[in-house]
Amino acid sequence: MSVRGPVVDIACPGTSHNDAMPQIAALSETYIQARQAFLNAASSAGARIEHHVHPLTGPSGEELAVDVAELGPAGATNVVVVFSATHGVEGYCGSALQRHWLDHHASELPDSVGLIMVHALNPYGFAWVRRVNEDNVDLNRNFLDWSQTPPANTDYDRIAELVVPGDWSEATQAASFTALLELANEIGLDRMQGVVSGGQYSNPTGVFYGGAEPVWSHQWLRSWATSRLANVEQLTIIDLHTGLGPSGHGELIGSEPTSSEMHRRAEQIWGDVRSMLDGDSVSAALSGDWLAIVNELAPHAATAAVALEFGTVDPITVLQALRADAVLHAHGDPLGAEAGDIRAQVRAAFADDRPAWVADVWSRFREVLTQALTHAGGARPRQ
Repeated sequence: MSVRGPVVDIACPGTSHNDAMPQIAALSETYIQARQAFLNAASSAGARIEHHVHPLTGPSGEELAVDVAELGPAGATNVVVVFSATHGVEGYCGSALQRHWLDHHASELPDSVGLIMVHALNPYGFAWVRRVNEDNVDLNRNFLDWSQTPPANTDYDRIAELVVPGDWSEATQAASFTALLELANEIGLDRMQGVVSGGQYSNPTGVFYGGAEPVWSHQWLRSWATSRLANVEQLTIIDLHTGLGPSGHGELIGSEPTSSEMHRRAEQIWGDVRSMLDGDSVSAALSGDWLAIVNELAPHAATAAVALEFGTVDPITVLQALRADAVLHAHGDPLGAEAGDIRAQVRAAFADDRPAWVADVWSRFREVLTQALTHAGGARPRQ
């Protein structure tokens, strides 16, 4: 498999780089490579594998799918689930972490615990190097009660044409970016983040668009959870993300208030978990976040659910990449001459290929998953 960059020597928590440790390859260059590497690792680990094929294809005509790999007892009632690519392009990191754990650490799973790796909840975005899905929908803004009118974001409506202008010429970029910076200086960066990224439902070609109905990945997740999680009694979810916070730092983010039972369970497992609702997280409070409805997915289970968010680059660089991508897909040609550079810009904003960054995120992921498995198994996982 061709991968970007060199092989990186990763030390797990509590070890030194001088110890004999397995190595993690740098992030895959394409969805095709990432998917095959994941499936190979899952097969070698003896996982039970399911393929849930997406109705569309990738930029090279490749099949897209949500691939589910499961280890441990088939009837386990205590289950840990690790998701990648809720936001498609963020799957380059998440897939590498899932694959490396399966390759080298599957023996650490406690006997009584089920571990499920869900590879690419948004395979379309992963393959097309987009954060959003085939409908330009941010999956983490789509989990609303669609029998009700979606929440309004009139502040976003006022700047929609600045955020995603009709062209991406240098003059338009400069003018719109200057206007957005002036607004951020006027209202403050925190409020600006909430306006732009909190979710909006009136501009289908805009950024952080939540959609008009449940999208394919939304429907798949509810259907799969109804079947697979029906008999689970204790459920732990880790949803892998990139793009917010200091580079390489992995913040655990909950979608419930700190006073909630779910947040209390998460703190029992991991200690420091930040609630997006209480203003102490790198994430703004979101509308339609899927972790906020996990009690609907497994209503009989005692659940702890967190997003593990790894920082990459500064927020302005991230936003500029998302704006360029939105303009390309709204007003340009996603397979045209300019598309490659924009996809590279988006990837660079959410997937850092530097060996030191890969080392940091692997170490943090290993720590977080080990804590989840330790808690689930009631004893330290086998080493």
